Amino acid sequence: MPTGSTGQIVGIVLASLLVIGAGAAMSVYFGRRAKTSQDWLAANESLPLVVVVITQFAAAAGGGVLIAHVGIGYSSGWSVFVYEGCVLVGFLLLMLIARWLRQQRFTTVPDVVTRLFGRHRLLTAIAAVAALVVPFGWIATQFVAFARLFGQLTGIPLPVLVAVITIASLAFVLPGGLTSVAWADFVFGIVKITMAIVVALYGIQLAGGWAHVTQAVPQRLWGVEGITAVGWKQIWLWAAAIVPGTLTNQLYYQRVFATKRINDARRGLGLSGLTMLISGVYAGCIGLAVRAMNPHLASQEDAAGWLLTQLPSWMLVVFAAFLVSTIVATSGAALQSVTANLTRDVYQNIAGKKASERRTVALSRVLTVAVSIVAAVLAVVFPQALPWLVATYAYSAAALAAPIFLGYLLHRRRLNPATAIASMVAGMVGCGAAQLADTTVPYAVYGIAASAVVMLLMTATTSGKRADAPSSTVDREIVREQ
Repeated sequence: MPTGSTGQIVGIVLASLLVIGAGAAMSVYFGRRAKTSQDWLAANESLPLVVVVITQFAAAAGGGVLIAHVGIGYSSGWSVFVYEGCVLVGFLLLMLIARWLRQQRFTTVPDVVTRLFGRHRLLTAIAAVAALVVPFGWIATQFVAFARLFGQLTGIPLPVLVAVITIASLAFVLPGGLTSVAWADFVFGIVKITMAIVVALYGIQLAGGWAHVTQAVPQRLWGVEGITAVGWKQIWLWAAAIVPGTLTNQLYYQRVFATKRINDARRGLGLSGLTMLISGVYAGCIGLAVRAMNPHLASQEDAAGWLLTQLPSWMLVVFAAFLVSTIVATSGAALQSVTANLTRDVYQNIAGKKASERRTVALSRVLTVAVSIVAAVLAVVFPQALPWLVATYAYSAAALAAPIFLGYLLHRRRLNPATAIASMVAGMVGCGAAQLADTTVPYAVYGIAASAVVMLLMTATTSGKRADAPSSTVDREIVREQ
């Protein structure tokens, strides 16, 4: 049953359609800049620094912030900043190779791996799968988050809501690929930052002001000690899972590839990481405010949904628009990322197909529709089973972290495709074994460790030349970058 009145439901629907329509119009407008397949797949190195920073934030701050992060704020107070801080650490570490990434004019993460180790179809295939599973998981989970939140408010059936968010995501991506997604996300990102602060302040006011919150909520949550209220064990688990996942997330790489100026690549990541702290402000304030008003929720992840039932009509409509802009920005970015993998890595590099610019863009659009349909069906059929997709973060990091970062550091040892393949397979096997053993430490850590050990051993015992270029070429490019 819907929790909103008829007037509220009408307002929510209209606000949602307005946001989706505005996003579609912006995508069409900015999509006219996409003249080539490179524009569609990688924005053709055209994004100014401010756009890169805001669109990184818009892509990263999705449904998880709206539900899971607010739940962290509800149960553990300012510990939510530790979670966001792990993302920031990942961005800061990614800055170490950001300038080199931008110089090489990559399109996808497998481009990075093959540039370091040489071209090989099996290598490209493994890297492509490892790179696309995370954004695909994001698509499906964003669809579910939208359907659940708006289903509670409006009573509209889940399949209908999934269809709506699917169409909205397609409207963001189809006009111009990453070019249209990035610019639309830039506008929506500004809206999200503004609304996050407004909603956070309003939530505190609704709870009776900060003074009342501090009286109703234990000091261990809202005081300085609230930073570690979640416990050091959980903090370690977050760091072990989130930092590697951030380091290998293709969505973040793509915006580095698309910077207008090479010098902006490193700065863009650092500033993007800092904007993620805004998510902590929003989630922490809302979580603490709800805790002050209702400390007995059955689940911490019910906090965001419960807050919706307490908002006046006008604020509920505004908040609905905020939810839509948040979710559709992330789902659109993830959808474009998966399509880039399928077009660039699977069709062009693995299958070895060549096509004209027009045909490549057309194929990308067809693949975008196909991927969105698969994700939508998954969201409808398995709305309760999607948590397993969280595992994609672990396996992606286990396969890609060592080849990318150790590969960058060990480039002078003349790395070859066999080294990367062995390292990625070892990472996934180690990850799977640790998952089956139900280890306390996140299984991604075991996978990354296994991948790194195998790479170091293979590098020490082999000295084969690159398949596609002598290592001296890589040397010159990295030295020039330094």
